[in-house]
This record gives sequence, structure tokens and C-alpha cells, in this order.
Amino acid sequence: MSLDIDYLRQWIGKSEGRDDHITLTPIAALSATLDRDDPAPHVGSMLPPLWHWLYFLPLYRHSEIGPDGHAKRGGFLPPVPLPRRMWAGGRLQFLRPLRAGSAINRISHIDNLSVKEGRTGPLVFVQVRHVIADGEGVAIIEEHDIVYRDLAKPGDPVPQPQAAPADHDWLREIHPDDVLLFRYSALTFNGHRIHYDRRYVTEVEGYPGLIVHGPLIATLLVDLLRRNLPGATLSNFSFRAVKPVFDIAPFSVCGRLDPDGKIVKLWAKDAEGWLTMEATATLA
Repeated sequence: MSLDIDYLRQWIGKSEGRDDHITLTPIAALSATLDRDDPAPHVGSMLPPLWHWLYFLPLYRHSEIGPDGHAKRGGFLPPVPLPRRMWAGGRLQFLRPLRAGSAINRISHIDNLSVKEGRTGPLVFVQVRHVIADGEGVAIIEEHDIVYRDLAKPGDPVPQPQAAPADHDWLREIHPDDVLLFRYSALTFNGHRIHYDRRYVTEVEGYPGLIVHGPLIATLLVDLLRRNLPGATLSNFSFRAVKPVFDIAPFSVCGRLDPDGKIVKLWAKDAEGWLTMEATATLA
């Protein structure tokens, strides 16, 4: 497939702004989805880290949706002509907490677009920066990495998996059933069929099962930190997807607090012990 990189790089520098309001029901719904026993949220409740992903949702009209359940290419994001689009990772700064009931604004900016040749063909990386603010000013600065790639073909080389660390302080086993994936897709208005349409994901995209959302795994990693260090304040968080997680087996989220008491190493591993996501949290 031919890629006109000069054309796609014209999207670098594009910006868009979105407004939203931190309503209570999504907070309560995500708490239930993560199997937390939280008190009911109220106006003024602190929004947990990463839960801002419940807002600024992609409200595309049904006629604007492509065959994979994503919005058709073009618009704010560049029209990369590769069929697979994945959330590869990100870096976030939490300057101060957002609170329920607040009006919020997000300014998004395409910072970079690059291409490299992978094992199975070209990979296009798009980096988007989001600046999220409320009436008191900027609260979160987020860099979001998106990767585009081609569909797998018979005979493509399989990347060598990486063993997950064994020296965890905390571990929680997650059973990614259809209901968990459906509820998270619904909460984030994510129509991507790889997360709920088993026939599509196995017959068209060639995966062995439904794919667990990368943002959900990242949220579960931070949730693990919150369960074990409930009084901690997160100032920075970075994560990188390493290997897909499927719903055909349990996976685990793990964490280890460094001796300095400020850095938490977090990771997810599949049922075979292979690393699927790695992350670092910095405590204030």
C-alpha cells in the first residue's frame, strides 16, 4: 500500500477544541465496571486519574463510521490508509485534580507524524497532545500515541514476546469477559468492533479473540495503585502497549513501589507470563 507521507504530514499542527461537563453517572458506572466499592459520587468529588477518558467522547454520526467501527479516516486525525488503528501508549501530567460538576475544555494538537518499516510492513505513528482545563486553569497535559498498521498476512513474522517482571509487590487477576469489554466500550462510546464483535475480530482482523482495550488496561494499572496506596497522589503516568490482550484467558495487573517511595512500576501480563503493557507512575 502506497503512503503519501508528505501529504499526511500536512496534518501536523492541526488543532481542535472540545467542551464537556464532568457528570456523575459515568463516574459511578466506571466504578461499578472496575468492581470498586466507592461511595456515590457527588458534585465536587475528585475525578480519579485517567477517568477523564470518560469525557470528550467521539460522537460521530452513524453514517460517518467505517467498517471497523471507527470513524472514517480524515477530519482532525490524518487519513492514514492502513486498516488497523491502535492506542499505543501515552504520557500524562496531572497538575491538579478535576472535580465532578465542573465544566471542562480540551484543546487537542497533532504534534508529530512519523513512519517506520515494521516486521509486517509500514507503521505510521501519530502523536496528539491534549491540554485539559477547567475554570481554574490547566489540570492535565496528555500526549497520546496512535499507531496505524496493515492487516496481518499468512506467513508474517511473529514478534518475540517479552517475559514480564516477576518481582511484584501487588498482583490482581482480571477476567476480561464480554460484559467487561462491552461496558467499557459503552462508557467510552468506542465503536471499534475488535472489542465486542467476535466474528469480525477473528474472521476479518485475524485475532484469536476480542481485544481488551489499551486504555482499560492502563486504567486497571492505576486502579491497582489506588487499591494498594489509597492516599497517594499521582503526578505523572506513562504507559506503553507491548502485546495485545485477548478475552480468551485471564490476565494480571502488577505493581512494585520503588524504595524511594515516589516511583511505582506497573505492568500487565497475560496468562502465559508475557508482558502486555508497561507503565511508570510518579507520586507527588
